[in-house]
Order: sequence, then C-alpha cells, then structure tokens
Amino acid sequence: MGSYIPSTREERLEMLKTVGVSDYRDLYRDVPQEMYLDRPLNIPEGKSELEVSRTVRAMAEKNRVFPTVLRGAGAYDHYIPSIVRYIPTKEEFLTAYTPYQAEMSQGILQSIFEYQTMICELTGMDISNASVYDGATAAAEAAAMCRDRKRRVTIISGAANPDTINTVRTYCYGTGDELRIVPVKDGKTDLAALKELLTADVASVYIQQPNFYGLFEDADAIGEAVHEAGAMYVMGCNPIALGIMKTPRECGADVAVGEGQPLGMPLSFGGPYLGFMATLQKHMRKLPGRIVGETTDTKGERCYVLTLQAREQHIRREKASSNICSNQALCALTAGCYMAAMGPAGLAEAAKQSMSKAHYLAALLTAIEGVTLRYSGEYFHEFVTEMPKIPEVLEALEADGILGGLPVEGGILWCATEKISKAELDRAAAIVKEVLSK
Repeated sequence: MGSYIPSTREERLEMLKTVGVSDYRDLYRDVPQEMYLDRPLNIPEGKSELEVSRTVRAMAEKNRVFPTVLRGAGAYDHYIPSIVRYIPTKEEFLTAYTPYQAEMSQGILQSIFEYQTMICELTGMDISNASVYDGATAAAEAAAMCRDRKRRVTIISGAANPDTINTVRTYCYGTGDELRIVPVKDGKTDLAALKELLTADVASVYIQQPNFYGLFEDADAIGEAVHEAGAMYVMGCNPIALGIMKTPRECGADVAVGEGQPLGMPLSFGGPYLGFMATLQKHMRKLPGRIVGETTDTKGERCYVLTLQAREQHIRREKASSNICSNQALCALTAGCYMAAMGPAGLAEAAKQSMSKAHYLAALLTAIEGVTLRYSGEYFHEFVTEMPKIPEVLEALEADGILGGLPVEGGILWCATEKISKAELDRAAAIVKEVLSK
C-alpha cells in the first residue's frame, strides 16, 4: 500500500515532530508492551497489479455460473437490458455516497425521486421511501412501523419466504414483541387459522404475493379479515408479477414491500439487492428511512430535496421505531433504470412470458411418470413438484449446465423466467425423464 499513501516519509516525520514525538510508536506509548506485535504479519509479500489480477481471476473461476437457471426462491434470473447495466456504472453514480448536505447532489436526489415515483405506480401506493437493504428487511421494517402501544403482535404467513420469516422473527425478538406464524394449508395461507389468530393486540399481518411456493394467495379475502380485526395489512410482492396482477392497494393493503432484485439486478451470488417500501398517505410519517420530494428553488426552477427523514433514528434513538439510516441508492438507481427502460408494457411482457414458460415447464414435467404438482391453484412463475430421485435429478441437470429447482419439503421448487428458452425447458424435462426412467 506504500505507493497509495499520499504523504512522503519526510512529511510524516515533520508531522510527528509537530506533535512532539520522534517516532509513530510514541503515539501508542500508553499501550502495554505485551500488546505490541514485534514480528512481521503472517501475510504474503505484495504483488504487482498484474499478479493481483491473475490471482483474483483464478479465484473467480472457481465459481460455477450456470447458463440455464430454473431456480428462484427469492432471487430471479431475469433479462437485464444493457442500458440498465451501463448507467449505474458511471462514476458520478457508482462512487457517490448519500451526502449530508443532500440538496448539493441534485442528480442523486432526482434518481431516488424517480425510483420512488415508479414504485408508487407499480404498487398503487401514495408514498415510497428511498429503499431499504433487502426484501426481508422491508418486511420487518413494515411490521415495526405498524406497531403502537396497544397492538404489538405481528402475524406472518407460513407460506412466506423462510428468510423473510426469520428476519421478522429477529426484529420481534429484539423489541420483545410477539410473532405468530399462520399455518399453511395446500400451499397457501390458512384463512380460517388466520382469523383465529387475529386478536385485539395484533398490529399487522404480512402475506407474500405470490407466496414462496409460487401460488397466488386470496389477497382480497385476507385483507378484509385483517381490517375487520383492526390490524394493518402488509403485502410482500414480486415486482415483476405486479406487471400483471392486482396492485397491493387494489387488494386493500396498507403497506407494500418486496425484494427489488428482479428489477435489473443480477443474481451476483446473493447481493447487494434492495428492499422497496410503499404506503398510503395517512401512514407517511411512520415510513422508515428517507423520502425525496420535488419542489422549486428561489428561481422557480424544479429541484429535489430530502423531504422527510426520521431524525430520531440518529439522535433520539431510544424513541426510534427503526434504525434504518441509509438506503441502497445505487441499487435503487438500477431498479429505476430498469423500470424506465422496460416501461409498463415491457414489465407486463416479462411477467407474461415468465408465467407462460413456468406453466409450460410444469406441463412437461408432470407428463413424466412419477412427477406430480404438489399444490393445486393458480401460480405465477414458480411451482412445486413431487418426484422420486431428487438428488439424482438435480445432479444430472447440473452436469448439463442447468441449475435445477430448489429442494423443499415435499419436492422441488421450480422457477422459469422470460430469459429461459423453449429449447432449454425441453432439454431440462428430457434429462428429468431420462433419470426417472432408469
């Protein structure tokens, strides 16, 4: 790192002399002698830029990148237009950090404002924040914003993503609040069981639409039951599915959240992603994080400002309902670019193709002896099949460059997106058939 340190040896000696010491170790004279490390660190010698590049490339080549992905479960392999990859890598966006004098960075603020606007259009809600860390965090933050003094219980569907359930559970544990899990019946939220859990101390109910098993929940009926009990209704949504399904607002939701990864972010071995959050106007001041707004400056020209930010998150932390103090600005910019590039028609087309190809794959697989759909009901682009020889099937697919579905209780959770070709689906089904015929 020596060549990256801006000061020279002479300058460093001059600085030490100025503060009254002759050696940098004098700065640590109050540290006990036994705490000093008087031997070289056990690390390799420095390498040149070329050597580092070769080393990192060799490490990267150990990763397995599948050309065909038939697995989802919360992260999805969608097509990403080239412009979506290009704009966020421009240095004025890539290296920017949310400034404390926010209005000095009009470009960053505008990108957040446009993202918020499109999230509101997608969900049908009035207000969106500038994003949070991921979809599971968004669900947990939504549960927290719904609580009040009398209502402290959170209910979550057992058909939600297990990672989301665990994150909400962690938040509830941290605040000492109760979490209730609604049982799953035939792959969906058990409405009768939910009604029994809706007591007077319930603050909110979270369901995922479509749920973890790909099925569409009866969101309207669930919303009616939740509101009859006086609780708030939180819907976790797949943003691509929102291109064709009813908006959370149309289903009666008070808060809409979800994982924004499908909106232009590659799988990237797990992140970074972003969580989107949107709500109704009346709940605006409960929404955690930042909200960017549009106004006019002293010259009457359009400009962007940090409209709302819960300051107690920074200062009066013991009174805060959230500790979210930042946002995924670069990922939000990526999502904004994706939504702008795709437009309503493009997003709907991606959703239709994903749904169509998933149903095509399901038909191919269930035509094979021994393979059946585990759950009946309408589904989006994921479904669960029961079949024998699951390890052997997945191993054979992997050998052919196909990442098969995710093993879950009772079978395999498959996924198809618009990126998958008919030929790839036919090949995958042929491999499954061959394995099961042995």
